[in-house]
Amino acid sequence: MAEGPYADIQKYIEHLEQQTQEQAETIRNLNGTITDLRRTIANLQETLDELNRKIFGTSSEKTGRLPDDEEPGDEIRTAGGHEVLVKEHTRKSKAKSMRRDLYEALPVRRVDIPVPAGGRNCPDCGAPMEHLGWQFGREELRITPAKVERVQYFQETLVCPVCRKEDVTTITRAALPTPLLSHSPASPSMVATVMYDKSGLYLPFYRQEKDWGLQEVPLPRETIGNWYNRCSLDYLSPIYDALHEKFLGREVIHADEVPCQVLHEKDREAQAKSYFWIYLTGSDGLPGIVLYDYQPGRAGKYPAAFLEGFSGYVHCDGYSAYGTLTGVIIVCCLAHCRRKFFEAVPKERRKDLRLLDINSEQAIPEPEGDIAAREDLLPAEKGVLFCNRLFFMEREYRDLSADERKTIRLRTEPAVWESFWSWIDTLSPVGGSKLEKAVNYARNHKESLMNYLLDGRCELSNNAAERKAKVYATSRKNFLFHDTEDGAKASAIVMSLIETAKANGLNPFQYLYTLLLFMPDHKDSPASIEQLMPWSDFIKERCSGQMDTETYTPENPGELPA
Repeated sequence: MAEGPYADIQKYIEHLEQQTQEQAETIRNLNGTITDLRRTIANLQETLDELNRKIFGTSSEKTGRLPDDEEPGDEIRTAGGHEVLVKEHTRKSKAKSMRRDLYEALPVRRVDIPVPAGGRNCPDCGAPMEHLGWQFGREELRITPAKVERVQYFQETLVCPVCRKEDVTTITRAALPTPLLSHSPASPSMVATVMYDKSGLYLPFYRQEKDWGLQEVPLPRETIGNWYNRCSLDYLSPIYDALHEKFLGREVIHADEVPCQVLHEKDREAQAKSYFWIYLTGSDGLPGIVLYDYQPGRAGKYPAAFLEGFSGYVHCDGYSAYGTLTGVIIVCCLAHCRRKFFEAVPKERRKDLRLLDINSEQAIPEPEGDIAAREDLLPAEKGVLFCNRLFFMEREYRDLSADERKTIRLRTEPAVWESFWSWIDTLSPVGGSKLEKAVNYARNHKESLMNYLLDGRCELSNNAAERKAKVYATSRKNFLFHDTEDGAKASAIVMSLIETAKANGLNPFQYLYTLLLFMPDHKDSPASIEQLMPWSDFIKERCSGQMDTETYTPENPGELPA
């Protein structure tokens, strides 16, 4: 310890050293704060840009056009740096259709136009001219708007003359067709029209009310809604249940969910968010089934209950509710993974990215070279291109059988995945950034993203379910909400039958009409319900053509096959 005049100097030096340490600590804290603020500003700017894009920009990933000097190749040269051989096939371009080919399925009505009486004499000599024949002039399409008529049933009544002589009156009356709804003018054609307009053409009940009013048919929206709900729940739900049972016996399915609003739910506020869950069969070569399921929430117990008894592959996004399913193999959607990388690309560079879907008509060349080593790309762009390379390869394999597809996948695609995961491990993105979210999404779903390699029937993306979710979202933009739980359940049933009919190449309106013709008398017969499945020969014959409510009617519906 210094003594004398040096004691104060020593204390002063210690004081300065302490101040220096405190200032250094303060500077470190300030630098950390500045770094955190910069990250926050960057993340907020990303969020703001994304909101602006969603509000004012395009709402989906767009596939860019090929440059004028590029044309898609007819055969694969390389994929992931490896030579690939696929079964030779030729894709034919669509031939330009003649008008008569476009309208070949429409009925033809011939109209003969005779020469008027004043022009039937020869313009040169004035002698009467003889008929030579008819020459085709032109054709046009003519439509008869919907015609509403009152159909009154009169029952024939028979009386026995022998019994009458004995003072006994025996009377027999013809049986009336079973009504859809007692004491109601609802008919199969009217209700099928209401259902198809609401869930097939997205016309809410209040618009239908106005349209019926123009035809001088006073049908309040409450009446229309009652027809829709009761006929769906009473007559179409057995068909839905039968489809559900067959769905559970399949091995490859897709799943997704989309929010909805129901105003009058038990013990819930009108603003509470409910959900339509979407389930559909995959590419297994069997008839397609599409099912919508209304539920009041988004918890894992809802898909677990709907899929109870199912065992197989479930294509889905990364939502944790699907991870609670037991006895299934989750196949995570690579399109969702790619979308997160795409959203991490600065907006001014997104226009240079072209995204590929397996089933898109427009081809996009395979990304070239070692993607991870390219210095001209941002990390998010590299993530998009890795995904694009896999989509490119899957596009080339789509015409192969499931077994062939699995074989060639295992030979060519694991190398791409290995490069992708090696590249992912080199990244240290800024905390909270969109790139970090994309990287974490990929890491958290590493196994399930690659599960499609286990079976050639599995797909790289869950876009099939996304498209069915979009069907409901488009409808929701028009009717906005469901009034009751029964209304939401009825909508799920009708939409399921419409989309399943489309998946099997049927006319959706004609399918609904045929079901409403037969179900009042056959809803309790499992054998009859089997004949009304969308893939039965009976339904294919009756529902593959145009709308027809005149050939078969409630009084003459035809007979179901035994």
